[in-house]
Amino acid sequence: MSVDTSRATVPRQRGTVARRISSLFSRHAWMRLTALLAAPLVWLIAIYVVALAALLITALWRVDSFTGNLDRSTYSLDNIKTVLTTPLYRTVAIRTVGIAALVTVIDILIALPIAFYMAKVASPRIRGVLLIAVLTPLWASYLVKAFAWRATLSNGGLLEWLGAPVGLQSPGYGLTAVVLTQAYIWLPYVILPIYAGLERVPDSILNASSDLGAPAWTTLRLVVLPMLVPAIIAGSIFSFSLTLGDYITVNIVGGANQMLGNLVFVNAGAANNLPLAAAVALIPITIMIVYLAAVRRTGALDNL
Repeated sequence: MSVDTSRATVPRQRGTVARRISSLFSRHAWMRLTALLAAPLVWLIAIYVVALAALLITALWRVDSFTGNLDRSTYSLDNIKTVLTTPLYRTVAIRTVGIAALVTVIDILIALPIAFYMAKVASPRIRGVLLIAVLTPLWASYLVKAFAWRATLSNGGLLEWLGAPVGLQSPGYGLTAVVLTQAYIWLPYVILPIYAGLERVPDSILNASSDLGAPAWTTLRLVVLPMLVPAIIAGSIFSFSLTLGDYITVNIVGGANQMLGNLVFVNAGAANNLPLAAAVALIPITIMIVYLAAVRRTGALDNL
């Protein structure tokens, strides 16, 4: 009686190949790391790096003044020179950076006590309620939140109605409204990293500082804040970068003011000047690269 061993040989060969591959990966750590990071790296290069390269190339094109079509045959730095030498772009860039910095500072000052209470003071039940309260605004539409602030800050709106007994008036639409709206919209992105950073601070360190006679403010200033620097920087990156690139809030509550995002939108849309819009878009990208490089030199990103 003959036995057909062909079917048994195929699974045995597959098992042998799998064991060899597994053994190869177990002996070489760099191969495991390469296989793990291959897909996200390809995605990062294809979506992010290639997109940035396309943006830079687009900024080197020009629009034909006669036909209005893109001229991709020649490359020049005229658009970048226009952005750097025109007073309008410099003024808007300074205004945008100032608003982004102010929004970031406001969010950090508000987020620190909230995150500290959530991480170190509140009971588990209250902590869960506060986490839900922080995350709930993220479920609402960006436009809904911006238009809600438009209604709140309008003449005769909610803020003016609540402040009427004490003579408080609404600031109306303008840069103040932009700062208030942006600070509200990006606040959860600052609270969550700081809260996560505070959870990593051992309670024993706080107790030791208290046992050594340090007041609460001294403990916060000399013990907690230095350990929170990476978390604060992580939150500031979210708030600062998102404000730099925003243009919808300015259109809704900013009145006649403009930010860099508005100039990109206008040049890419109504003006039909995509190369100039790309050149303007390089400004916030450059600012963020400089900011991240400066932060990295301080070593604050090493512990994120």
